[in-house]
Formats: sequence, structure tokens, C-alpha cells
Amino acid sequence: MNLTGKTILLRALEPEDIDFLYQIENDMSLWELSHTQTPYSKWVLKSYLENAHQDIYEAKQLRLAIVYQSTQQLIGLIDLFDFDPKNCRAGLGIIIQETFREKGIGTEALHLICKYAFSQFHLHQIYVNIGSKNEASLNLFTKFGFEKIGIKKQWNKVQHQFEDEIMFQYINPNL
Repeated sequence: MNLTGKTILLRALEPEDIDFLYQIENDMSLWELSHTQTPYSKWVLKSYLENAHQDIYEAKQLRLAIVYQSTQQLIGLIDLFDFDPKNCRAGLGIIIQETFREKGIGTEALHLICKYAFSQFHLHQIYVNIGSKNEASLNLFTKFGFEKIGIKKQWNKVQHQFEDEIMFQYINPNL
């Protein structure tokens, strides 16, 4: 299975990715997206990388690096999580460094991961949950073809107020 697009490729995480992971996981501005409340140590992330070889059927998740092909620079992460092989579905998350946003990289990464997930893991659907104020993600997933299926009212506490979370799903178009 080729996970190479026109400008990016998706690859497994490597030990040398620890500094990038450390930066992303400890960026407090991203914590509301990942529902994180405490920082991660390099030791915890090193342990995570040592176990990243686990099969998606065992770990129930798969995290891949988004790499800019021309420079081999790691520019983001894309995850399948909450993998449910019985019901043929998984959740999806994506983060791209700010300087690489709005360049079509998110769309290309979504195309690669969806094609891979549908063919390799025989998924029927992929879902995402997006904060109602995250315009960039709302636009990305809507443009890609994810369908809005519901709103969780006042679902996430962001700073001192509650915000809605919007649910989207993408049904395998080849079924």
C-alpha cells in the first residue's frame, strides 16, 4: 500500500520523531483539541514510540507521521483511533504545523489515510468530532465529503465557557 501523495507521504513514527511529538503534545494551545490537561514527558513519549509498532488490532489506534516529501520534514500527525473492527469504523484526528496549513496538505493526508483505512482495514466509516469554533477543521472535513451528523451541545469546556462539538462521518464510497 503506497502512502505517498503528490507533496506528502505518511509513514510510521520513528524514534527521532520524539522532539516533534514533545513539541506537539506539550503545545497548550492544542490541548483543547486532544482533551489533554497535563504535559507529557520525553520519557512517556519514548515509551509510546517503543510501543508504536503494535498492530492496530491490538492497540486500537494507528498514528502516522505526515512528511513533506521534498525536504523529508515532519510537518504533522494523523491518527486512526477507537478502531472497531467488528463495526468497521474508526475515529480520525489530524494536526499539521501552522506554517504548512492551507496548502492542501490536510486534504492530501485525508485522501491517503482514508484510502488506506478503507482498503487495508476494510472500514465502512470514519468519524471525526470537531469543536464548533474550529473553522479550519470544519472546512477541511466538509470539503473532503464528511457529512455532519449531529451536534453535542455545550460538550467541551474551553477556558471558562462550554462549546458545542460537531460530529461528522465519512462512509466508504466504494461500498
